[in-house]
Amino acid sequence: MFMGQRRVHGFGRRHRLAVTAAGTVAAAALVTGCAGQSPAPAPGTTAPPPATTVVPGTALVPGGVTEAQAAQLCTDLEGQLQSWRTYTPTIGKTGLNGLVGTWIARNNLNALDFLQDRARIDVITTAACPDIRQQAITALEVPDLASGLIGF
Repeated sequence: MFMGQRRVHGFGRRHRLAVTAAGTVAAAALVTGCAGQSPAPAPGTTAPPPATTVVPGTALVPGGVTEAQAAQLCTDLEGQLQSWRTYTPTIGKTGLNGLVGTWIARNNLNALDFLQDRARIDVITTAACPDIRQQAITALEVPDLASGLIGF
C-alpha cells in the first residue's frame, strides 16, 4: 500500500481476486479465439492445405467444406442478391465481406485459411451453386468473388 492510502476492510483482497479472475478469463478468451489458427508459412514455402474437421457421414465439396456448409453459403449469398443489385457495387462488396466473415465464424472455420486463399470461396460456390455465384459476380461487378473480398 502507498502512503496515505487506506484499505477498505475486506475489499482489497476480494478486489484483487476479482481482477485476477477477470484477467484469467480474458487471457483464456484470447487463447481460445486464436486456437486453430496456423502461423503464416515461412517465406519461400507454400502453406499446407487447410485443415478441416469432418463429421463422419458428411461429404466434402471442393474447397474443403461440408455440403451443408456450402449450401448455407449459397443460401446466404442468394438472400443478398437483390440488395446487391439495388445498391452500388462498393456497398455490395462490403456486404459480401460481412456475409463471408459471418459464414466462416458461424461454421467455426479458420478465417486465416480463407484470407490466405480467397479463391476458395469461388471454388466452393462454383461446385455448390454456380448460378448464384454468377449472379453475385454480375451484381457486384467483379470478375470473381475473391476479387470482392478484402478481409473478414
